[in-house]
Order: sequence, then C-alpha cells, then structure tokens
Amino acid sequence: MYPFVFEGTNDKPKIILDKTRGEFFFIGVSMCEDAFSFYKPVFDWIKQYALEPNPQTDVVFKLTYFNTASSKMILDVMLRFEEIYQMGNKVNIYWHYRPDDEDMEEAGEIYLSRLEVPLHLVEDDTIE
Repeated sequence: MYPFVFEGTNDKPKIILDKTRGEFFFIGVSMCEDAFSFYKPVFDWIKQYALEPNPQTDVVFKLTYFNTASSKMILDVMLRFEEIYQMGNKVNIYWHYRPDDEDMEEAGEIYLSRLEVPLHLVEDDTIE
C-alpha cells in the first residue's frame, strides 16, 4: 500500500499516512475552501487501509487552527479510524494542542465526547 503524503500549505495541513512506517499525522492548519474535495483522497486511503490495518494504529493530530468545514472532515477522519477500532483493531488518536490554546483543547474535548475510539488529549508546547 502506497503512503499518502501531502506536504501542506498555508491553508491545508501536512498529512502523512504511511502504513509501512506506522505514521499517521495531521499537522498545521486546515482552512480548506472545499474541505470535502481535499479530504476525499484521505478517506479513500483509510478505506483501503481498513482492509488490512497494522496491529496498532496511532493517529496524531497537531493542528493549530481549522475552519468549520474542516472540523466536520476531521471528525469524519476520526470516525473512519473508529470503524477500524470497532472491528477489533488497536487504534489510538492523539489530539495535541498548545498549553495556551483553549480553543484547540476544547475542540479535542468535543471530539472525545463524540467518539468511542480511544482519544488522548496531549498538551504539547512544541507545536508551532
């Protein structure tokens, strides 16, 4: 399975989905005008990954900002990993936020309340 890598821009997050290396990252800003079109290849990749997931999948979000359209897509990404978890696989989602960023901490808490997959809130002072 080929990795999915998007290097990121000023308004789109860096995304690394690499089954071989066990790396699943969403980093930066997500202010996509057409969030569904941007995230569709991500959904397609996760659908393929779900057919033969790794024994352990750790998904890391280190976002500094996202708009309303992206918030729904981020939840949808998490829900797709939740489906892998509900199939009996080990999945953890890590939501990193800066210590002084109450909005991103609250967003993580909201996602946590809507999901059954283990979601860990991580205060992280290394996020730029």
